[in-house]
Amino acid sequence: MEQTLVILKPSCVERCLIGEVISRIQNRGIIITGMKMMQLNEEILREHYSHLVDKPFFPGLCASMMASPVVCMVLKGVDIVNVFRKMTGVTNGRNAEPGTLRGDFCMSGQANIIHASDSPENAKIEIARFFKPEEVFDYTPANVNFIYGDDELKN
Repeated sequence: MEQTLVILKPSCVERCLIGEVISRIQNRGIIITGMKMMQLNEEILREHYSHLVDKPFFPGLCASMMASPVVCMVLKGVDIVNVFRKMTGVTNGRNAEPGTLRGDFCMSGQANIIHASDSPENAKIEIARFFKPEEVFDYTPANVNFIYGDDELKN
């Protein structure tokens, strides 16, 4: 099964939405194989958002991501990067579809509550950036056969 990185941003943490987001993840049948709270710093944000460092909004982005601790998670599932990106919704919460996390819980492009890896390749890089190998567990819950069909688990 594929893995992805998710960060519950300060806008999620400060609004006390952690439990709601985790409930929706688990209710969907997505497996959480790693989770921790951490305080981000400019060094890790410059690495994580290296493609945005030269943009005029980067200092504000940095400040918003350091405003409080974040919750980082590794999720596992069949086609999880795609599945979770759809669950997350588009970047700007005002444009996100109802039923998505951003569509239901945010009104901003910056304070958009959640980060989700955009490709399986980037997920591997991002997971390694935020988690040590021993912090991610090779865990598959017993109910997985009630979440996926047998033929889906063989891929």
